[in-house]
Amino acid sequence: MSEHAEKAPVIRLRGIRNQFGTQVVHDNLDLDIYRGEIVGIVGGSGTGKSVLLRTIVGLQTPRAGDIEVLGVDLNKASEEEHNDVERRWGVMFQDGALFSSLTVRENVEVPMKQIEGLDAKTRAALADLKIALVGLPYLAGDKYPSELSGGMRKRAGLARALALDPDIVFLDEPTAGLDPIGASEFDQLIRKLSRSLGLTVFLVTHDLDTLHATCDRIAVLAEKKVLVTGTMQEMLKVDHPWVHSYFHGPRARAALETAEKE
Repeated sequence: MSEHAEKAPVIRLRGIRNQFGTQVVHDNLDLDIYRGEIVGIVGGSGTGKSVLLRTIVGLQTPRAGDIEVLGVDLNKASEEEHNDVERRWGVMFQDGALFSSLTVRENVEVPMKQIEGLDAKTRAALADLKIALVGLPYLAGDKYPSELSGGMRKRAGLARALALDPDIVFLDEPTAGLDPIGASEFDQLIRKLSRSLGLTVFLVTHDLDTLHATCDRIAVLAEKKVLVTGTMQEMLKVDHPWVHSYFHGPRARAALETAEKE
């Protein structure tokens, strides 16, 4: 029996179909993600990794299928139920997607404005706590996104995603554009926060180092569905052309060597 057999998934997708015009991106896609795990979503170009993330968080409406998050069927949920679930997830898009006209602290405070009775002083204090949590210096709170390095912007985006103490965090290519040292530090941060806060992490990536360093399981998108899920070791045994070339290529070997050294 699998370790997940008796647990209800915190994200449950069944029969998802995403289509743009005549282009079908996902067809009859199923996926389960369980509490406290970090799942890496990988796939070739055009397999709809980010589309799948956007579908779960409600930015993309599928043509068919069921989406259940934290026990709530989002297709049947009332507006109030939907809002309650949304407060229990945080999203970090590529490069942080911060508001350029707001300071880092003000950016982190944005989700907190949904909470009634939370005064400005308390919001600022909570934002400073999240800024510290992601490893940014205190003074970063007063800076604007344009004044930050790429790595600091990503950390600020993560702080905003954590603003409401979510159960689930969605990360879209979190290490894209970072140098190897910055990417490695961000991988370690994700792993540490997931373990210390009990976060479930849905992580879209193409970075093999990130898969080795952070992910408990990997879900491969191919042929318009989730072709296979499993650990890194299980991926190495999958007999499928794309999966084999991805997990056995030169970059995969280099990532494995790096992981073994650490």
